[in-house]
Amino acid sequence: MFDHNALIVAIARSGDRNAFAKLFDHFAPRVKGLLMKAGTPAELAEEVAQETLLTVWRKAALFDPSKASAGTWISTIARNLRIDIARRETRSRLSQVYEIIDEDGPEQPDMAVWGAERDLRIRAAMTELSPDQYRAVELAFLEGLSHQDVAKQLAIPLGTVKSRLRLAMSHLRGRLEDLR
Repeated sequence: MFDHNALIVAIARSGDRNAFAKLFDHFAPRVKGLLMKAGTPAELAEEVAQETLLTVWRKAALFDPSKASAGTWISTIARNLRIDIARRETRSRLSQVYEIIDEDGPEQPDMAVWGAERDLRIRAAMTELSPDQYRAVELAFLEGLSHQDVAKQLAIPLGTVKSRLRLAMSHLRGRLEDLR
């Protein structure tokens, strides 16, 4: 039996490949199994498990055993990677839908005008947000970052990101209600 926390610390301190191999052998099948239980296809689950452990290798220095156990930290990495993949898949499917819609023919002039007006209204409503709210919305919705990634990029707590986004969305909904 190995102390998984100590293995991650060894990886962080000296890039200990032996410690990584032990950690990989223990956690890769478990991560894959958890993902498959959650409905992830086997091939994708294996890919996410490998990416999870590569992330552990690259970010071992960020591990803090006082905040979470190795298993919890690794499971969180796997979950976040799976969420990122799901978001990319959703964006890909949406772009395919838009391509199909665009194939139907040129946009009608009245729809083009309505779209331009809508875009102007959205941009105007966005400029009314505080700079902090604007940046959070920009990162989360325009750049597609997860809330956790927004928190890291802005160096603020996750709860603060969520509060800023909630306030911004409330403001935008109020200003753009008639566009629904």
